[in-house]
Amino acid sequence: MESFLKLIEQLDSSTSTNQKVEALAHYFVNASPVDASWMLFFLSGHRLKRLISSRKLYIWCLEWLDIPEWLFLESYAQVGDTAELISLLIPPKPKVNDQSLSFSGWLQTYILPLKDLTDEEQKNAIIAQWSKQTQLECFVMNKILTGSFRIGVSHLLTLKGLEKAFDIPAAHLSHRLSGEWTPSAEAFLELISKENHSLSTSLNPYPFYLASPFEGDLTELEEPSEWAAEWKWDGIRAQLICRNGKIAIWSRGNDLITASFPELFNDQVMQHSYVLDGEILVFENERPRPFANLQKRLGRKKVTAAMQTQYPVAFMIYDVLEWDSVDLRSLPFSERRAKLNEVIPNVLQNDLWHISPLLQFTSWPEVLLLRQQAESNLTEGVMLKKLNSKYGVGRQRGYWWKYKIDTMTIDAVLIYAQPGSGYRSGLYTDYTFAVWSGDTLVPIAKAYSGLTKQEIAELDNWIRKHTVEKFGPVRQVEPFQVFEIAFENIQVSNRHKAGLALRFPRIKRWRKDKTYEMADHIETLQEQLKRRSTYG
Repeated sequence: MESFLKLIEQLDSSTSTNQKVEALAHYFVNASPVDASWMLFFLSGHRLKRLISSRKLYIWCLEWLDIPEWLFLESYAQVGDTAELISLLIPPKPKVNDQSLSFSGWLQTYILPLKDLTDEEQKNAIIAQWSKQTQLECFVMNKILTGSFRIGVSHLLTLKGLEKAFDIPAAHLSHRLSGEWTPSAEAFLELISKENHSLSTSLNPYPFYLASPFEGDLTELEEPSEWAAEWKWDGIRAQLICRNGKIAIWSRGNDLITASFPELFNDQVMQHSYVLDGEILVFENERPRPFANLQKRLGRKKVTAAMQTQYPVAFMIYDVLEWDSVDLRSLPFSERRAKLNEVIPNVLQNDLWHISPLLQFTSWPEVLLLRQQAESNLTEGVMLKKLNSKYGVGRQRGYWWKYKIDTMTIDAVLIYAQPGSGYRSGLYTDYTFAVWSGDTLVPIAKAYSGLTKQEIAELDNWIRKHTVEKFGPVRQVEPFQVFEIAFENIQVSNRHKAGLALRFPRIKRWRKDKTYEMADHIETLQEQLKRRSTYG
């Protein structure tokens, strides 16, 4: 347990990539396989299912420490996180409770058994641990209990640590880690095995290769003849896998979504082994429908025939990553594309599968014109892919770019603020914005990003001095500050007071030149929705 906590401290305190890789490698080499497996489970973004709610921890902490509720809420307004606040309130301990206990042993002894206990038994067990723990032990335990424990290290950095520790290529490790897996000594030993892993039975996906946003001058990319272009479709990125007559569809978020789209396979396409990369869309009359339609299909374990008819899907294929158990990712994009054009029309015939068409251009001004046409095609812009590019791991700049259409914007008024989390927990960084509906300001979006550190500090100071009312950690502020909010799309929503929902809202700039009376009206958004809807 002590070595696990030491690694958490090292990763949190260091800003050096090399130091983090060294710390990870040192841990993986020296930890037991089962401990290393659990650490890797959390580093890979997995979480245990929530065992205890934050509210229960909050109530039990108040009862145990005999703290007035108003004091806890005031403190929470400053910290912004229940798990962290409890760890700060509990009297500090000088050292780890049980230095002989391993991380996996601690989980098996104190955490996992809680799911089978009554509320009273859970409370007594947790308070007993709080009374013995260091601040970091307490914080980690609270985060794991509430299902919110995350370690701020990228997947690529974790792979580099493993690669350094065991001299296994990161690409091989990434593929072995993809999909569902359960932490165990056996799983970790299998992961670091130097033997070649057969792909013949695995239904795990490859790590997705991600494009970077392009916002500069296209001429920076040099010769147009070195690039291919296709539409940036607005759907769910997915890998479709078929091996030995078994199928799986994985989302980019590492979720198995096969059950949500059962119609994408037929008997004919299950006679070969392959991995295809592409986008799932609601698609009708050779045109995509808005993303909101696709959301109706998500998360369903059983999809009715009526749902399939109402929201018909298609798989828009970008790439072939594997064919007949041969990994093709190291081939240039141009060769993979030629293979794709060969196997889809001639071998894997499926009316619901489409090859994402390559767009014709000979100059960069032509690409700019294509980007301007994207909105009318219900796409998000243009993808640019270097013809000689391999299929990489994660986001590797320089070879794949997403050249998106200009985002929509609206001027909105700040009306609520609350503290952020992590390093932002002491600052008001989570904001709610409103627009005018008649003479009333109605909430339209929440945003958490887009300001510089200096602007955050300045706004935090203003929020504290201009609070009208408090609702727990949330502060209502005077309607004064105006911000330009950028967003990707807009749709009707019965869940929001304004009747509309913005997709991916973020702060574009602080409009200090505008008064709150000059903010936009709901009719502006309704017009933007109407304009977008005409294309669908």
